[in-house]
Amino acid sequence: MLNAEKKTCKYNEQLCKYYEQFKVYRDKVLALNNDSLEKTVAVALALCLVCAVLVSLATVALRPLQNYNKALDMKKNILDVAGLLDDGTDIDQAFKERIEAKLVDLATGEYVDGNVDEYDQRKAAKDPAQNEVIPVEKDIASIRVKAKVAKVFLVKNGDQLQSIILPVNGYGLWSTMYGFLALEADGQTVQSINLYDQGETPGLGGEVVNPNWRALWKGKKVYNESGEVALTLVKGTVDTSRADSVYKVDGLAGATLTSRGVSNLIQYWMGDEGFAAYLNKIRNNG
Repeated sequence: MLNAEKKTCKYNEQLCKYYEQFKVYRDKVLALNNDSLEKTVAVALALCLVCAVLVSLATVALRPLQNYNKALDMKKNILDVAGLLDDGTDIDQAFKERIEAKLVDLATGEYVDGNVDEYDQRKAAKDPAQNEVIPVEKDIASIRVKAKVAKVFLVKNGDQLQSIILPVNGYGLWSTMYGFLALEADGQTVQSINLYDQGETPGLGGEVVNPNWRALWKGKKVYNESGEVALTLVKGTVDTSRADSVYKVDGLAGATLTSRGVSNLIQYWMGDEGFAAYLNKIRNNG
């Protein structure tokens, strides 16, 4: 032990000075009466320091696992809205085989180059170098800023495009709701919606995650014959006898503001400020 200390001192004299000071203080504390206030405080501080170091080490050691689980959960949500998630699904394998991620310039609707695996649209929306402030009169989803580039997901069967998954977000009653809207390859017909991250009132606005309500979206149309965003939530139940029922979804009972928030985020992200240019290209090339 003594030889090890001498060897350490040879290479780091400053560290040795600190260590010598620590030993002096340690011996002084250990010599104190167990009932003394100074010893009690010193032991408490030492314990806090050790715990803080252990927590920090655990955080650093677990970060890769935390990042992996976060990415896995996102893949799960994407596969869910794509209709590709079952109890026995190998999430990583299914995502690799069926999902292709792309970066889209929202202003032009064109695909852009970039590290699609590393790109985080939510982080980009908070970065002044990658975002843009939304004018108040256009901010119907109440999100204030958006990333200039969006990350979309294409569901494919071989080379054939089956559906398009678009990230959407907008403010409800209590929270900003984040989710995915899945459209069929026509860029018009809804396949599903998954508002996976929200803090709305359980049993009311929180019903946006209810599978029965989500099932009401299947087959609905986003744009009317004039090309305007027509998809919206209505108060009560949709009258299916009306010709325009294909553009309407039942509102959430007792959650008017959350329902309005969902309608607004659809209006915003399917409109000119969102994915309209991109979806026009999809439809024209399809």
